[in-house]
Amino acid sequence: MSIKLPELLAPAGNMERLLTAIDYGADAVYLGAQSMSLRNYADNFTPEQLKEGCDYAHGHGGRVYVACNAFARDNDLKGLPALFEQIQKAGADALIVNDPGVIRLARRTVPDMPLHLSTQANTLNSEAALFWHDQGVKRIILARELSLCEIKEMRRALPDSVELEMFVHGAMCISYSGRCLLSNYLNGRDSNRGECAQPCRWKYELREKGSDGEFFTMEQDEAGTFIMNSRDLCLIEYLPEVIDAGIMSLKIEGRMKSIAYVATVVNAYRMALDECKRSIELGIPYKVPEPVMNELELASHRPYTTGFALGAPGAAGQETKSGGYISDGAIAAVVLEQKEGRTLVSQRNKFTDGEELHILSPGDIGRSFVVSGIINMEGETVKNAPHPKERLYIGCDVTLKAGDILRKKTE
Repeated sequence: MSIKLPELLAPAGNMERLLTAIDYGADAVYLGAQSMSLRNYADNFTPEQLKEGCDYAHGHGGRVYVACNAFARDNDLKGLPALFEQIQKAGADALIVNDPGVIRLARRTVPDMPLHLSTQANTLNSEAALFWHDQGVKRIILARELSLCEIKEMRRALPDSVELEMFVHGAMCISYSGRCLLSNYLNGRDSNRGECAQPCRWKYELREKGSDGEFFTMEQDEAGTFIMNSRDLCLIEYLPEVIDAGIMSLKIEGRMKSIAYVATVVNAYRMALDECKRSIELGIPYKVPEPVMNELELASHRPYTTGFALGAPGAAGQETKSGGYISDGAIAAVVLEQKEGRTLVSQRNKFTDGEELHILSPGDIGRSFVVSGIINMEGETVKNAPHPKERLYIGCDVTLKAGDILRKKTE
């Protein structure tokens, strides 16, 4: 039995991450233009960059979806027709939208461009999905608060012309499908317009006001400190169930994340999907290979959770001990070229002569080598590489190719 795998959809906060996502196995990327995106602190794309990115993705069999899903006011609508035309001219494959007014404008301005409904629209049931489909929406990006059982029931009630997409990996929001006013309230940065300061990750303290007006800190254990901090979503172990629920696009969160994160997570899910297909076709139980699972520990992340996919997570979905990231690895360098026995790299974090570096290459994990010499562009031999993005020649006894990422293990 042969199956068609769902699309693997990756974040692309800038051009380097777009190239990385496509090279490491993403079928499609989603990104923002320089306005109307919910990630204003990502680099985002100029019209020229968008054209270049679309050309690269299409040349490698990929697709590009452009997010225009910030909560719009009348003043925002004025420039939208021109923006939509720029996006269409660049060759993008779909618009990600969440506002009825934006949808009306898009259908008038670029009627042939497919529309994907953002998770910010909070779609939780089949009738809502049908409503949006009637407005011209091709794909529904489901609310994160749905279980796989609920999604499967929705899928049965919908025609095949309605596509369903869901998040399978990445940061979770404490608020319902990302609708949050906390950042706006605390420092004036509106999360619904792309400027979230992530105050849910901050450390909080409870205080009590005494009868004399003095404040007293209330004693509490560590379980009450990071009271709004969600764990990160990870569904890599449940890909057969996700496919069985009728999902046709698996979305990875992270337009603000690094190329190391994008490469690591996309590569892991690509390999896991291939293993999933193999297991289904052979009729054997699916199990994520241990080296692939270990890859996700090398990416910067919070402790993982299955979110709402298996039912409401309760306290197990929260990480109350810390609001920070953990990682077993860090990017050391990116390979620029290897020829005539010389390996040219772009440094990203300090590494030293004699240090073991681990190789991340598309579909290829588990290899490593020990650096045997470092020479800078002035021809000088150096003992370490402390300068960000410095170009260096390193001694390497294994085969590498441009775009490979070299990582170092961390404590």
